[in-house]
Amino acid sequence: MADDSNKVVAETRTSFGKGAARKLRASGKIPAVMYGRGTEPKHVALPAHQIGLIIRKSNAVLELEIDGTQSLALVKDVQKDPVLRIIEHLDLIVVIKGEKVTVDIPVHLEGESAPGTIHNLDATTLSIEAEATHIPENLVVSIEGLEAGAHILAKDVTLPSGSALLSDPDLLVVAISEPEAEEEEEAEGETAEAPAE
Repeated sequence: MADDSNKVVAETRTSFGKGAARKLRASGKIPAVMYGRGTEPKHVALPAHQIGLIIRKSNAVLELEIDGTQSLALVKDVQKDPVLRIIEHLDLIVVIKGEKVTVDIPVHLEGESAPGTIHNLDATTLSIEAEATHIPENLVVSIEGLEAGAHILAKDVTLPSGSALLSDPDLLVVAISEPEAEEEEEAEGETAEAPAE
């Protein structure tokens, strides 16, 4: 969700290329490109520390101020240095308040399944359509007290009001099972495979 912490003052970038991007990062800024809604791509520089904090949340919406003009932008892609883990570049999509966007939201499990059972999270994210300024941080799924054999499908997950499920409604999200049977089968398989001496 958009709040004051997502207000970012961006600077228009005029120099491009690897050298310019390196200089920018050295001065504590991140190069980004903003596109969408039939507009020409805008190249901007964003404050690195602030952006690093904001994008910890998935599907962050930034309230950008560029040369005195306010814009809303959804963080679509984050390129990080694989070794240093620093943000190298951002792709932003222009959005409008009230506009619906398609986003993948992480699934967050809450509670404990029945004693002696284990849970398997099959779908770590679900694709939904939500208002650009009301994108949930995650979708909470309770597994509290669920017995072995219980399944939760995408259509069983509660979505925030105004959101619509885009993933297959019958997609398996969580399955509850008993671990013992699986382990015994594996143990039997191992003894059967052991060569006779």
